Amino acid sequence: MGSACIKVTKYFLFLFNLLFFVLGAVILGFGMWILVDKNSFISILQTSSTSFKVAAYVFISVGALTMLMGFLGCLGAVKEVRCLLGMYFAFLLLILIAQVTAGVFFYFNMGQLKQEMGSIVTKLIHNYTDGSGDNLQEAWDYVQAQVKCCGWVSYLNWTENTELMNRTSITFPCSCKKSDEDDPHAQKGFCEVPFGNKTQSGNNPKDWPVYQEGCMEKVQGWLQENLGVILGVCVGVAVIELLGMFLSMFLCRRVHSEDYSKVPKY
Repeated sequence: MGSACIKVTKYFLFLFNLLFFVLGAVILGFGMWILVDKNSFISILQTSSTSFKVAAYVFISVGALTMLMGFLGCLGAVKEVRCLLGMYFAFLLLILIAQVTAGVFFYFNMGQLKQEMGSIVTKLIHNYTDGSGDNLQEAWDYVQAQVKCCGWVSYLNWTENTELMNRTSITFPCSCKKSDEDDPHAQKGFCEVPFGNKTQSGNNPKDWPVYQEGCMEKVQGWLQENLGVILGVCVGVAVIELLGMFLSMFLCRRVHSEDYSKVPKY
């Protein structure tokens, strides 16, 4: 009976660690996506925000360590090596503590992240240059075109751009233009209204054919949804970690004799 219980526990632990390894790969992939994505609002944050870069590297580190622990857990379970099972339990405990600490940190710094986002976008709009080919500008053009919004708080944020407001004809940000169709290739730079009349008042924002709603609420809503997905993955990983810790400790207590000949030699 005891031998059968150990065998069942061993294979349950192996399956849990296999799933743990896969979830670690998901976390690692998410961190890599934050660093390499160039076609969404993430690219603006990861280029301009230090805290967001740190978060990406934290995800990569945790994902890699989680994959390593999954491998050690599988090896310790199959070979029934107590030192590997004990090491696995200790590292799982450290990862769980790190996850809880990171979660609390990000929860209490959400307000600062939103404020940082606003300052980054406002500065980007203020310094936007027509035809520069800058990656940040192209990313923001993509966001405005896909989300169908203009500016941060409203389209009037673009009135802070000196180059745009110095135009004598009616000129507006191309990516803000109202459109009923989804264009996969967002327009860039500034566009002039066809046959726009030159007036003494200059470039009047009230005449722009653009979305008047700002991107702040939509972008924050998008981030909130993605943070919900991240939170769900982290909770799932934490549950698997707790089960893995319980099973590894149970198996470690049942394996009485230490046989180092079971440890594979390379």
